[in-house]
Amino acid sequence: MRILKSVFVLCFSLLLFIGVTSEAANTYQQIPLPSSLGPESFAFDCNGEGPYTGVGDGRVFKWQGPSHGWAEFAVPSINRPREVCDGSTDPALETICGRPLGVQFNEKNCTLYIADAYHGLLEVGRNGGVARLVASTAEGMPFRFTNGLDVDQSNGIVYFTDSSVSYQRWQHLELFTSGDSTGRLMKYDPSTGEVMVLLRGLGFANGVALSRDASYLLVAETSRLRILRYWLEGPRAKTTATFLQVQGAPDNIKRNELGEFWVALNNGRSTPSFRREVMALRFDGEARVLEALQGDGLLESVSEVKERNGILLVGSVAMPFVGLTHAEPISLLKTLGLESVCLSSQWIL
Repeated sequence: MRILKSVFVLCFSLLLFIGVTSEAANTYQQIPLPSSLGPESFAFDCNGEGPYTGVGDGRVFKWQGPSHGWAEFAVPSINRPREVCDGSTDPALETICGRPLGVQFNEKNCTLYIADAYHGLLEVGRNGGVARLVASTAEGMPFRFTNGLDVDQSNGIVYFTDSSVSYQRWQHLELFTSGDSTGRLMKYDPSTGEVMVLLRGLGFANGVALSRDASYLLVAETSRLRILRYWLEGPRAKTTATFLQVQGAPDNIKRNELGEFWVALNNGRSTPSFRREVMALRFDGEARVLEALQGDGLLESVSEVKERNGILLVGSVAMPFVGLTHAEPISLLKTLGLESVCLSSQWIL
């Protein structure tokens, strides 16, 4: 794993990178999943516990430390057949089993919101269990591919995306190449139960992140290789503009403690042609790119990079583990209970 910071100006599509070139590959670890594949997104609860992540068999798991490992936290529906779904790695079963993508907690009441690709927007309480459906349509149009989400911690409003009204997740390659522009950005108000469409006509609407001051949203248009900014407040409220054009397919966007953002660039599987490609970018609210993260073939189909206490948690729609990397990882590794784990050479670049 390599983080690049360059002292010179390096052309990257329409971006300019400014910083210092250095290696930050001192550590790289994996937390294997108990079963299934694809830890798409990460969340920590109101007590700071976790991470929580959704996987390909439809379940959401919670990390409980090295002594207990992963524990099942939630399932999308009471009708999900465990005998068919638990441990499944077959994408064809996702329509039956569910597929949790974006996850985020309301930190005031410890409610977990789940964007399930097939079921819609779900919520589950602090004790987990069977999730409750809170929204599956907007303006009379059913969700077909519920994808990314974020929560405004000041008022509990949930912002989320529906990637397309025509294609489902199992058709994601067709969606990417079709030129479809039916994706939507929406908000759900738990105080009223209402869903409002904020943006229409998006190309493969994907990750969404709220700015630290809650004045705007960033939303990824995967098929158009760009990130849009939608203003919520101020003189530009309800207007949209291109925020960042990227070289790669933007997936989830996550804000860090400093108010900066990480966007994953999901460029496909780890073939030689992809190994040197940037798999994630860190940028600020002025669209200045601060870091570029390379995977060097260890990871494929990267869906999210979440920064917490100086650690990068790396998600993927294809891998059976959560990736962890940072030059100085001790703080969060202690939180996760991994400070004594031996880093074998097979996990270090």
